[in-house]
Amino acid sequence: MTTQPPFSVCVYCGSRPGSRPAYTALARALGTAIGQRGWQLVYGGGRAGLMGAVADATLAAGGRVVGVIPESLMRLEVGHAGLHEQHVVQTMHQRKQLMAERADAFIAMPGGIGTFEELFEVWTWRHLNYHDSPIGLLGAEGYWNPLLTFLRHSVTEGFMDDGQMAMLHQADDIAMLLDALHAHRGDKRDDTLDRI
Repeated sequence: MTTQPPFSVCVYCGSRPGSRPAYTALARALGTAIGQRGWQLVYGGGRAGLMGAVADATLAAGGRVVGVIPESLMRLEVGHAGLHEQHVVQTMHQRKQLMAERADAFIAMPGGIGTFEELFEVWTWRHLNYHDSPIGLLGAEGYWNPLLTFLRHSVTEGFMDDGQMAMLHQADDIAMLLDALHAHRGDKRDDTLDRI
């Protein structure tokens, strides 16, 4: 009898803690929820900032954690030494591809340009049918509101459409977001991801 692998959530978030305690609290709460569900966290492999907070909380709650970090960032992002798996890769492209291949769903939390880039890339891949895994935005203190306003402006201006916006599950409640992502889990289409 084969065991079903745990539902795997890839979390994009800051390697810095941000300026408000609510961001770290959110990362810890998300990690705790992932661990308590018996799920697996896939993330950027760092020990600093929100990345470290979500990983530590997942581990403390009994969840499995997979990190993926480029060799050049091992010092900068302080690679986490206590994970179930820590993959050290050569390039950012390899990092993002491996994270995507190991994920059943994606969540973007507060973060900076790296988080934005990861979110927009995996969203673009979804739009182009390279995968069918759900994508969520999880914020605190209204962090994502200015971006969402701009994205709606882009729809109004005819550069995006409502269907693309509907690919993002937006929630401030962790349990609701995790339930929605699990309910809409799709087919990662790994063979197509290989060609990206």
